[in-house]
Amino acid sequence: MPNTKSGRVLAQVRESKHVIQALRILSEFPFGDAESIVRLHETLLFGRAYPRNLEVLRETEGILKAFAKRVSDLREENVDISALDDPTVSGIAGGSVTSNFSYAIVCWLVAKYPAQLSIDWDWFEEEDRFGATMPRFLPLLEDDAMVEAHVPYRQWLRAAKGRRRELEWLIEGFASLPISDKVKSNLYDSLKLHITWRYGFRASRTGMRLPERKPFFHRSPLIARRDISLTRELSSPPIPIEKLSRAQAETILDLARETSAVRYRELHGFTYGDPRRVLKADLGRGTQVFVTGVPPENRLPLRAYHAALIFKNGVPVAYFEGLSICERMESGFNLYYTFRDGETAWLYARILRLMRQLLGVTVFSIDPYQVGHENEEGIESGAFWFYRKLGFRPVKPELLKLTRAEEAKVRNNPRHRTSAATLRKLAAGHMLFCLFEDESRNRWDDFEVRNIGLAVQRRMARDFDGNADAIRQLSLDFVKRALRITGRGWRESELASLQNLSLVLAMIPDLEKWNADQKLLVTRIIRAKGGGTEVLYLKLMQKHAAFRDVLMQLGC
Repeated sequence: MPNTKSGRVLAQVRESKHVIQALRILSEFPFGDAESIVRLHETLLFGRAYPRNLEVLRETEGILKAFAKRVSDLREENVDISALDDPTVSGIAGGSVTSNFSYAIVCWLVAKYPAQLSIDWDWFEEEDRFGATMPRFLPLLEDDAMVEAHVPYRQWLRAAKGRRRELEWLIEGFASLPISDKVKSNLYDSLKLHITWRYGFRASRTGMRLPERKPFFHRSPLIARRDISLTRELSSPPIPIEKLSRAQAETILDLARETSAVRYRELHGFTYGDPRRVLKADLGRGTQVFVTGVPPENRLPLRAYHAALIFKNGVPVAYFEGLSICERMESGFNLYYTFRDGETAWLYARILRLMRQLLGVTVFSIDPYQVGHENEEGIESGAFWFYRKLGFRPVKPELLKLTRAEEAKVRNNPRHRTSAATLRKLAAGHMLFCLFEDESRNRWDDFEVRNIGLAVQRRMARDFDGNADAIRQLSLDFVKRALRITGRGWRESELASLQNLSLVLAMIPDLEKWNADQKLLVTRIIRAKGGGTEVLYLKLMQKHAAFRDVLMQLGC
C-alpha cells in the first residue's frame, strides 16, 4: 500500500501555498513502493507543465531529473514495479515498454536507438509464420522449419547474426528485400514480434522536453470549462503560425513518435508524418502545437489527414487527429492522463480554432468511442458532458431527446448525476458541432465516409460481378473521358488520386453534363489530393457545390 505520509505530502504540492517546502520534502522522501512513485511522478509532471513560478518549475525539474535512480533503487530492492507498466502512466524514466510495434516504428527505433532494443521471445507465438518468412534471410532453414515441430529459431538467428544485434540484423534483412515498403510492412507485422525498448531519460515522459524561451506561469486559477465558448473561440483572431525547417520538423516528429511509443501507442500522422510540411502554432498560455500531414503515399483515399502534438511549457500534454472531407472534420482529441485536471476545454477549443484557420473546417464530429462507446474510461470521465457543454449535440434524435431529459433533471436538481448506464446509452452515436448551424441545416448529421465506400462495393457487386480490377478500370476510363483528362505529365501520386476518386465520380450520372468550370475544379481537386499538401484539396472541395452535394448524398 502507498505510504500515507507520502500521500499527505503529495497533496500539499497541489493544494498548499508552501509548494517549495513540500517539493523539497519530496526530493528526500524514501518512497518504497511503485504506486507512490507513480503518484509522485504524475504530480510533478503536472506541476512542470502548469508551474506557479520559476522556483517551482526549477525545483520540480530537479526532482524529475533524479527519477530514474528512484526506479532503479526499487528494482534493486526487488520491489514489484509492474505499476509502471500501466499504459496510463508508462514512460517513466528508468522503465521500459514492450509492444508489437509496427514495421515503420521498429525501423525508426532501430535507426535511432539500436542499443536500447531487444526482441521479447516470451511473447513469441507465430512459429508457423516465422518459419514461412525467415528462409528469405536464413539459408536452408526450410529443412528444419518445414518438417520439425519445435524449431530452435533463436539458435538459427544467433548463428546467422554473428556479433550483430538480432533485431538490427533482422530489420536490415527486411530492408534489403526487393519488394515495396508496404509489402515489407505486411510481412514483418505478420510475425507479431514484441519489441522491448529500454528508453533513455530524454525519450521518457519524465525527461522529454521541447526547448522553451519563456515559460508561462499559472499564478491565477486555471481556465474552467464554464468559461469557454466554442462559438466565440472559433471566431477569435488568427493564431500565429510558422513553417518549420526540415531539420526542425524531423526533431518534432521524433518527439511525437517517442511520446507515443513510450505509451504503447502509434498514431498514423506521427509514424508517417511529412517532415517537409510541419507547422508550429502558438496558442498562448505557454502552449505550442505542431501540425503535420502525411506524404501522398500514406494518405487516405478520400479524407484529408492531419495530426498535431501539443506541448504545455515544453511538456507533451496531448495529441489531436483530424480526418476531413469538405468542411467536416472528425476530430479525435486525447489529453494524456496526467494533465486531465488542466485547461482541457480551453486547449480543445484552441485546437479547433487552429483547424478552422488552417483547413477551413466548420463542422466537427466526435466518434462514439470518444464519449464512451466501448470505452469505460470515457464513461468514468463523463466525456459526453464535456463535449455537450461545449455545444456538441447528438445526431440521433432519440439520443438528443435523452440528453435534454438529463439536462432537465439537472435544472430541477443541480446535484443530479447521470448514471453510467445512461452515459453508455448517450455514447451510442456521433456528436456534432456546426459553427454555422443554420447554413448546414443538419445535412451532415447522418454522414459517414464509410457509406461512400459501401456504395462503391454495392456497385461493384451489382455491375461488375464483384471484380475490383474491372470497376477500377472502367471507372477510371469513364472519368477521364467525362473530364477530358489524359493524365500526361501527372505525378504518380496524382494518378493514384485520380484512380481513387474515379470510383466516386463514376457514380455521378450527370458528370459528363457538368459545365467546364465544374469539370476544371474537380480536376484540380483530384490533383490536389496527390499534391504537396492536403490543405488545398480541402479548400477546393469546399468551393465545389455539386461535388460536395454528391459526397453528402452518398455519405448519408
